[in-house]
Amino acid sequence: MPDVSIKIDTLDQTVKKLDSIIDEFDHAVGNADALEGAIGNPFRRGELRSQADDFEQRWDMKRKDLKDELSDVRDHIKGVVEGFQDWDSETALLFQQK
Repeated sequence: MPDVSIKIDTLDQTVKKLDSIIDEFDHAVGNADALEGAIGNPFRRGELRSQADDFEQRWDMKRKDLKDELSDVRDHIKGVVEGFQDWDSETALLFQQK
């Protein structure tokens, strides 16, 4: 099996980026409300606003699923980073004791 080399800093940055994406998903509902408000009722017709609302309701369900999956990935990467940091600290202590 080939060696894999990934810097811990890169994984840590990935966790931060995933946190940002998850946060954006959390605030997306407010953005949708603003969109529907901006659409209004052009020419006294509400079809476009209704379609935007329909899309948003369907996207809300998918967004929650995606957010949950991204949270799982973030937590896994975070666990890998913490595991390597703990191992590094413990190994350093062993070498200091010798």
